[in-house]
Amino acid sequence: MNKKMMLSLLGEVIKVNRGGPESRVGKLLEVKDDFFVILTEHDGVVFYRPEHVKSITLNAKNGFKFDVCLPHDFKFKSAANFFSLLGKLRHKWVKINRGGPEKVEGVLDGFNENFASIINNDEVIHVDLFHIRNISFGEKIEKQKDDDCDKKDDRKDKKDDKKDESSSSEG
Repeated sequence: MNKKMMLSLLGEVIKVNRGGPESRVGKLLEVKDDFFVILTEHDGVVFYRPEHVKSITLNAKNGFKFDVCLPHDFKFKSAANFFSLLGKLRHKWVKINRGGPEKVEGVLDGFNENFASIINNDEVIHVDLFHIRNISFGEKIEKQKDDDCDKKDDRKDKKDDKKDESSSSEG
């Protein structure tokens, strides 16, 4: 996927791929040169490699169903590139590829420029980095109360309230 096009969708709820085990709907949180980040309802934060994405869909008329609201203080792992991201996920429980026969879960033990090593029970699984379509590590958002959510309209209302307070105190 083209980085410039992806940047134009930042903050939007998008659908990655049209269907299949890798397809997810989520809010686009960040775009880097070699990965982008979406927040999904069921998988939490998912890091996608754009070279494996076949399509991005934006439902401009009705939007996609997305019942997750971001807390004001929401933070997620970020890195300059995918290799650095793997460094931040080292020794964490990760899920590589969302489904199908290439789905792998376990602790990211190590990695180099060719492969990542995942430990799951008694197995050590070496996954070629090129074949990692996406990765997540369990950052999920629980359903929040409406007043804990980060909504665009809410921020606008607070700014308007501050204007009203300052103008009423001047008069």
